[in-house]
Amino acid sequence: MQPAPPPPTLEPRWPVALAIGVVLVLLTVLPDRIRLVPVGVPYLLGFIMLVALALVPLSGGKARALRIERLTLLLFCLIVGVGTLISLVYLIDEMINHSTDLGGLQLLTSSLTVWIDNVLLFSLLYWQIDRGGPEARLKPQTQAPDWLFPQADLEDLMPHWRPTYVDYLFLAYTTAAAFSPTDALPLTTRAKVWMMLESSISLATILVVVSRAINILGS
Repeated sequence: MQPAPPPPTLEPRWPVALAIGVVLVLLTVLPDRIRLVPVGVPYLLGFIMLVALALVPLSGGKARALRIERLTLLLFCLIVGVGTLISLVYLIDEMINHSTDLGGLQLLTSSLTVWIDNVLLFSLLYWQIDRGGPEARLKPQTQAPDWLFPQADLEDLMPHWRPTYVDYLFLAYTTAAAFSPTDALPLTTRAKVWMMLESSISLATILVVVSRAINILGS
């Protein structure tokens, strides 16, 4: 039996770039009265983020490029995440105080946009913070993991397995959909806090906004 090939030195960035692109496109769906900043601002942030992602493979994964990518991604998640949270607050306010000014279909699409952005932003955050970042996870483990994935118990079958962005996307999706951990268990306090925040945003979006939108459409 041949030994398993060693892990790659760099994790592919295209799934992360695709997720950022989806976030930017979805932000344009929000009505002008709910959108926190002009459409051009998120696109400028997204362009800066994509440039930072491209620097990693172009530089061969140098430490400086990785630091730029990390800081830029965390800043992107913070700014867009705060904007998404404020948009959710505006949606709830519109539902309570101005329910006749915002149509049911518009309310439904806006709430779905907030929910999907919530999933994607937290997936990017999880991908970047767990065990020091994507390249740090490819090296021998020197930092305690924030999440325990089931594949970690299959060292004999998957000796070089490390979580990639898709694993964190699945983690963020199941956290938002099930409001609880599914396959990956949070091990650190910060992981638990971030998952609670994501679940709370998802719960508010689904139970409050979507239910109201469906009620408007059905009336």
